[in-house]
Amino acid sequence: MKVEQRTHGGAGAMADFTVETLAEDALLLRFGDDIDIATNARVHAAAKALRNAGNPGITDIAPAYATLLVRFDPLTWDSGRIREAIIETPGPGFCQDDEQKPTTLGHDVAHVVEIPVCYGGECGPDIDSVAEHAGLSREEVIARHTAAEYTVAMLGFAPGFPYLLGLDAALHVPRRATPRTRVPAGSVAIGGAQTGIYPRGLPGGWHLMGRTPFKLFDPDREPPCLLAPGDRVRFCAIEADEFARLADWSA
Repeated sequence: MKVEQRTHGGAGAMADFTVETLAEDALLLRFGDDIDIATNARVHAAAKALRNAGNPGITDIAPAYATLLVRFDPLTWDSGRIREAIIETPGPGFCQDDEQKPTTLGHDVAHVVEIPVCYGGECGPDIDSVAEHAGLSREEVIARHTAAEYTVAMLGFAPGFPYLLGLDAALHVPRRATPRTRVPAGSVAIGGAQTGIYPRGLPGGWHLMGRTPFKLFDPDREPPCLLAPGDRVRFCAIEADEFARLADWSA
C-alpha cells in the first residue's frame, strides 16, 4: 500500500493528512486516528471541498470518522493524477490556519433533523440499566439524551445507520456483553461514546434507549437515507400513543 503525507503550502499552521492507495480506483485520505468531533469536521469539510471542485471522474466520496474514501474512474484518472487533483483542491478541510478554519460540519448551513423517540418500555428496554450505570434517574437520562445536538459522523454497518457524535459523557456505557440477535427497526441506542439508530431489524449489541417511528432507510424514497453524513440530529421525546400513531413499519 502506498502512503503519502500531504502538507499544504502557504502561510499559517497547516493541517496534514495521508493518502493511501486502496485499489486502482480508490484512495483513502486519513486525517487522524481518533473518534472526535474536530477530526470528523475536517473530514466533512474536505468532502465538501472535493464535491465543490467538480473534478470529472470522481465517482464516490464517502466520509468516515477520520478518513475519506475517494473513488474515481481509472479510465479518466490514474492514481498519480487524482492525487495531484486532491492536493490542489482548496478548502477548509485541507487548509487550517487563522484565516480559514473548517466549520463544525463542513457545511455553510447545518441541516438539522429532529427525530421523535418513544423512550423506555418495550421501545427502550435498556434505559433503566443505562440510568443505573450513569447514576441518574430515567427522566435525567432522557433529558440528557434529548438535550444534545448530534453530528452524523458517518453512515455504516447497514444502509442508513447513522453513527452520531455528541453524546453526553454521563451516558457513555460499554456495549452489551451479549448482543441481541434482532433489534427492532427504528431503535435508538447507545454504544460506548456514540448513539445511533437501527434502520431495520438487525442484530446488535448497543443499549436500546427508545424507538423512533421514522424510517431511516427506504429504497423507494429519494434519497433513500433519511440522514446524511454531516447532518445535525436532535431527539425529542414522544409518548407511546404518538409513536403508534406515527409508526409505519412494514418489515
